[in-house]
Amino acid sequence: MPSPKHLTIITGASRGMGLEIATQLMHTDALIVGISRSADSQLVELAAQSGTVLSQWNADLSDPAPVAERLHDWLLTLHSGDLHSAKLINNAGVISDLVPLREADTRDLARALRVGLEAPMLLTSAFLAATRSWRDIPRKVLNISSGLGRRAMGSSSAYCAAKAGMDHFTRCVALEEATQPNGARICSLAPGVIDTGMQVQLRSADADRFPESTAFARLKVQGKLTSAADAAARILAYLSRPDFGEEPVADVRN
Repeated sequence: MPSPKHLTIITGASRGMGLEIATQLMHTDALIVGISRSADSQLVELAAQSGTVLSQWNADLSDPAPVAERLHDWLLTLHSGDLHSAKLINNAGVISDLVPLREADTRDLARALRVGLEAPMLLTSAFLAATRSWRDIPRKVLNISSGLGRRAMGSSSAYCAAKAGMDHFTRCVALEEATQPNGARICSLAPGVIDTGMQVQLRSADADRFPESTAFARLKVQGKLTSAADAAARILAYLSRPDFGEEPVADVRN
């Protein structure tokens, strides 16, 4: 690399808030790795215009072990002297069918838990293991959580459980890293209610099986949803705070 870069690894970077986060990070000193099921041509164009070094990995995070292994091995090829900072943003997530657990498809549940909880854990483990010797640069892990990890909602047990698990494994890792020289800072951050495809799924669900669909529809009608662009800006501002990680579980709205 001709000059040191700020490395950011983002899951779910090809659409929604992940795409906005990647877009807002575009800069001549940025090295961005987007991990998604498909690449986004818009990011390629923006990277070329901004001078960003961009790599898009096509990967299915419902099978996260090979992705974590690839990330670990790739990070080992880097030299910390070529970097200003290193960040992992675990943004990808899916909602399983919005039905009571007794009616849920087991494969659908498994996919939601693997993408929403297993993948962030494995990728965080790979990131921390491969960069543990990088004691001269700051390392951060940002897990995109949800208020639903802290508030139960019927017919969405897999998503709520994944986010609750994300919050708690973040607390555990924060304790571990606090004992290490230049330990990584980690936070599980709820980003607020954002106008993405996930919201479409929530407000379009069968109200007989998912009664809260009407409440989500009302949020849209009343204009109470944050745009993906605004949410991404608030998240990146939080990530840049000097006290990032002092609260391992936080809410951007606070």
